[in-house]
Order: sequence, then structure tokens, then C-alpha cells
Amino acid sequence: MTALSGKAKLAGVFGWPVAHSRSPRLHGFWLERHGIDGAYLPFAVRPENLAAALRALPVLGLRGVNLTLPHKEAALGLVDRASEEAKRIGAVNTIVVDGEGRLEGRNTDGYGFLAHLKASMAGWLPESGPAVLLGAGGAARAIAVALLDAGVPELRLVNRTPERAAGLAKALGGNILAMPWQNRGEALDGAALLVNSTTLGMVGNPPLDIDLSRLPRQAPVYDIVYAPLETPLLAAARARGNPCVDGIGMLLHQARPGFAAWFGVEPEVTSELRSFVLAGS
Repeated sequence: MTALSGKAKLAGVFGWPVAHSRSPRLHGFWLERHGIDGAYLPFAVRPENLAAALRALPVLGLRGVNLTLPHKEAALGLVDRASEEAKRIGAVNTIVVDGEGRLEGRNTDGYGFLAHLKASMAGWLPESGPAVLLGAGGAARAIAVALLDAGVPELRLVNRTPERAAGLAKALGGNILAMPWQNRGEALDGAALLVNSTTLGMVGNPPLDIDLSRLPRQAPVYDIVYAPLETPLLAAARARGNPCVDGIGMLLHQARPGFAAWFGVEPEVTSELRSFVLAGS
């Protein structure tokens, strides 16, 4: 482990709770790999203390933080400026402190999603056909923005609460078709990509119940759940021959822009990193 000096570059993650976060292990791997004089620390920050904690960043000399639940949406109204992507998504997951101590809010979730998809599925092209996105929460919003900006011709948004899907479609604009949950099987007809952004299939939650028979077999199936890594959805898709993408890569790739901004090195997502982060679960 690299010893810290008085000039150490510092960053971290704010969450409540935060003990489950894999980000310290992830960034710690990169810090050690590149021999950087720095540290990435977990901070358990209560929601009512978020504003004070963020204002303390430049005072304490931190270069920035990641934000996890429940702080992403609230942080958008507390930063000095936000990227256009963060504004569209309505949430901040990365904060960078500039040279004057101002807080810049960014959202790298959509970047992480798309970077992992492209790295895993070199043959997938955004323009190849409609994408089906299950869910309409914060992760879905970031994924929807990324897919629309990438050039997906149609986004079929399917959610258990139809009003939320309709609201998200209206807020984002573009060619989004909000569909009722009971029609999720029909939504797969002719799709070129299926993404699950719900918690269905996660440990402690019921599995995602969906009939994949209408999904073309060449269409990738991407589940952002990574506990377990092989969800029932991915197992079913793999059994019928669809290429599959698991959720851990989105976490790894979304961390890259923040690390580069705080520590001055462009890190890589490797199989060694993936194994190291998973071993800490």
C-alpha cells in the first residue's frame, strides 16, 4: 500500500449508509496500481448533513466525492454548477472541487452503462434497432439519456408504475414510447437491446418475470443488478442464446471520470480489477 504524505490527494464517497459501497475498494485498487499519493474514503453522511458536508470539501482539501443513495438528487441543488447531463438526469453522482473551491456536479452513470455495453458487445450499434428499458427510477433516467444521446432510434420504456414511465418520457423528450408493465413481453418484439434497471432479480427481491420469446436472439440483454452477478434474467437469456452483460461493469466504468479528475490518471477497467472488486463482496 502506498504511504500517504502531507500532499496526499483525497477523495471519497458520501452515502447513508455507506458501509456496503464497493467504491473505496475500486478506487483503492487504482491508487495502488498507479502508485498515487492519495486516498479514497467512505463517509457516512446523514441526509440532513449533506449540505454542510459538501461545503466542507474545499475547506478540508478534498478534491471531490462520489454520491450514492440517498444523496444523488439532493446534491443537484447544492453544487455551484452542474453538467448538462446531470441536469437532464436530475441527479449527481460525482463532484469535482475546482481550483477556487467551487463544486461541479456531474453524472457518470450513463457513461458507465454505455462504456460497459460497448466494451462487452463490440458488435452492438445504437442505430441497430429499438431498445427496451425496464424501470423508470434514477438509474433508468441515466441509461435513457445515454441511449438517446447514442442514437437509439426508439426507446421503449416499461415500468410497473405507468405514470412514472410517462413522466420520464415527457421529461426527456426524444423517441420514447412508454408502455404498461403487463405488455413487457410484447415490448421485446424486434428489439435490439433489453436493459433491466429495476431491482427485480436482486438478492432479497423477487425475480423479474418476463417472457423472452419475442426478443431476437442476437439482441444483448443487460441487467444492471450485480448481486447476484448472474440474475435469473441473464440465466434465461443465456439459455436461449442471447449475449449477456452483467451489472458490475457499469459500476467500474462510471468510476473512471471521477478518478481521472481527482487523481490525474486515466484508469483502465480490467479483468483483474473486476475480480478484485467482486472478491470484496
